[in-house]
Amino acid sequence: MRIVVLMKPVPDPVAASERLRPDGRLDRANAPAVVNPNDEYALEAALKLVEAHGGEVTLLTMAPAAAPETIRKALAMGAHRGVLVTDTALEGSCVHSTATVLAAALAQLEFDLVLFGVDSTDGGAGTVPAAVAAKRALPYLSAAGKIEPDPAAGTVRVRRMTPTGYDLLEAPMPALIVCTQALGEPRYPSLKGIMSARSKEIRTFSLADLGLDDGSVGGAAATTRLTGTSTPPARGAARIIKDAPAEAARQVVDYLVEKWIIQ
Repeated sequence: MRIVVLMKPVPDPVAASERLRPDGRLDRANAPAVVNPNDEYALEAALKLVEAHGGEVTLLTMAPAAAPETIRKALAMGAHRGVLVTDTALEGSCVHSTATVLAAALAQLEFDLVLFGVDSTDGGAGTVPAAVAAKRALPYLSAAGKIEPDPAAGTVRVRRMTPTGYDLLEAPMPALIVCTQALGEPRYPSLKGIMSARSKEIRTFSLADLGLDDGSVGGAAATTRLTGTSTPPARGAARIIKDAPAEAARQVVDYLVEKWIIQ
């Protein structure tokens, strides 16, 4: 199986708190870059699939030119190669531009499955996977808690997590899947993996390589912009109930009725 995992470098939330620059964009120089945590779950799912069915895992990243350092951290987990799309014109890209570029990059690759993390810690929109699937006309399988490909039949079955259980979806491959943490904890890179990551191929594409004009994507073509920010109001005093369970339950219900949350 040929699996492409989308991986995004994001500011390390442990090293520093997220801050906005004067232009309203995230200050990425405030902290070192790490692999987006939810992308690690997608990568772990891909590695398990190729261990079970054979094949290779390719990482695809749209990021600044310094991204190979972060990509090699993901390669150390076991991915076979990386692909980096980088161009100065991509600075300030919106969701639409990001999806356009990633879809164009996928057109340069051969794959059976494309795996995304459910969202990124530096954005949280969660809409890029669906947009990429639409642009590449791929079946879109979201919120995957289990992935069961059938290479012989050319299909993949996914358990999509829902509030009441799961939906069972099946689609032809190639397909695009959004992965949840239910797929399993990401592995730690081994010493052997760290050493071998240094020699693994990272192929680089510019916008010109993808046949895209630098005026059609990136900050110059952004379809969204930040209009303002504000600090959330301070949290009010909490009400703590320490009575017996029956009495505590009654007080909680009375409070919800009082606030018109339930009737």
